[in-house]
Amino acid sequence: MVDVDGGVAPLTGSGLGVNFGRMRKLRVPWGVVRAPKPIDVAGLGCALGYGVLSWSARQSGDPPLILFLGVAAWAALLTFGLYAYHRRNPDEAFPLGRLLGWAIVFRICGLLGGPIYEDDFYRYLWDAFRFAQEGTPYGAPPEAFFADPGVPARFQRILDQINYPELPTIYGPVTQLVFLLGYGLSPGNIAALQLPLILVDLFAIGLLLRLAPARAVLLYAWCPLVIKEIAFTAHPDGVGVCLLLVAVLLAQRGRMPGAAVCLGLAVGAKVLALLLVPFVLARARPVHWGMFAGTLLFLYLPFVLQGATDLGTLVVFAREWEFNAALFAFLKPWMSNPAARATCGLALACGVAWYHAVYRRSASAAVPRGDWIYGGFLALWPVVNAWYLLWLLPFAAIRPSAWAWTASVAVLLSYLTGLNLNDLQMEPFGHPFWVRPVEYGLILTAMMYDLSRRRGIGGRLPDSA
Repeated sequence: MVDVDGGVAPLTGSGLGVNFGRMRKLRVPWGVVRAPKPIDVAGLGCALGYGVLSWSARQSGDPPLILFLGVAAWAALLTFGLYAYHRRNPDEAFPLGRLLGWAIVFRICGLLGGPIYEDDFYRYLWDAFRFAQEGTPYGAPPEAFFADPGVPARFQRILDQINYPELPTIYGPVTQLVFLLGYGLSPGNIAALQLPLILVDLFAIGLLLRLAPARAVLLYAWCPLVIKEIAFTAHPDGVGVCLLLVAVLLAQRGRMPGAAVCLGLAVGAKVLALLLVPFVLARARPVHWGMFAGTLLFLYLPFVLQGATDLGTLVVFAREWEFNAALFAFLKPWMSNPAARATCGLALACGVAWYHAVYRRSASAAVPRGDWIYGGFLALWPVVNAWYLLWLLPFAAIRPSAWAWTASVAVLLSYLTGLNLNDLQMEPFGHPFWVRPVEYGLILTAMMYDLSRRRGIGGRLPDSA
């Protein structure tokens, strides 16, 4: 007789007597099927959704928007439900291996599907080509190469698809090195860039597991926005976010030299990391600030010596671009564009300065509220692309809130543009009139829920998940 662990139950006594002591060790009675774990039910449901989206992405054109939004809502519902289940049952062991296993499956779906509703990846591939060929991706805009016979046919096709070809690249040196890595793996192949970005994202999940309970990290690891923006679309913000998390973790452990260097690398990946620098280095010595500045100098100096960096296009971006804005959209009808931008910038600076003063006075060196900082930035900034929330969500896993995770789903409505809807009556990046009221209305409703819950538990929300 074979038991469930693969051993053999010995025969005892005369004839065919059975060792009933061994029988009592059977974990599952014969003929009884073990019920699937909730995490596997939710994981399979999400995987089916992402699988359908991946299959649709492989067809001609982008998937129908109703399919994309439906899959995102379905996956979010399953993920939030699973989080709520484990929060209500804290004594039940959380299956970390399954969390990571399903997270990998979802990202494989994105790798197989490829970019959807985006064309930024053409710029990534072109920057890598120029970096490999000329030693710098900066300086000349893509349009300067339209008639260049030295551009290979494959990259000429990529060049033809780049948006804003009149502008040089906006991506920082560290991000450019990641693009160059993808080029080294397979020139002009977006999958060769998706793969390292997915690996960086998985490493970020590992870092979060050192900063938050596994059930809260689930919210990030399975987040539909993260899956779409990194695994499917290969947005490189995850590189800066990962470096920022390394810096936060090192600072928590008192390893300030490493934290300062990683902060410099994070800012070298994307300027958004600057918002957290004063907090991570709040108790650092001048030498650590010098290491941060030295890292940035080391990254930028080779390109400065060649005549150009990303800073010129960053200035154009900050001065002119607008998309899916929240508070900025209310100010713009009442004042000029520069005045509205200056007002929002001043409000953000005052908010960050106030919180920095509060943070420095606190007795503990807790992880700074990156969800508040980046949430305030997104509320005030004239451009709110969905992938900008990649900077906010890791901190929302450390301290979960309804508003942040509602925002992770609601912001996906911003993909309902004239371009994606094939509506020639609309501006290419314009929205139907109802999109922003619904998007930001859902976030405000979730904020009110958080505030009411805070009052209901004695005036504070728990920091733990």
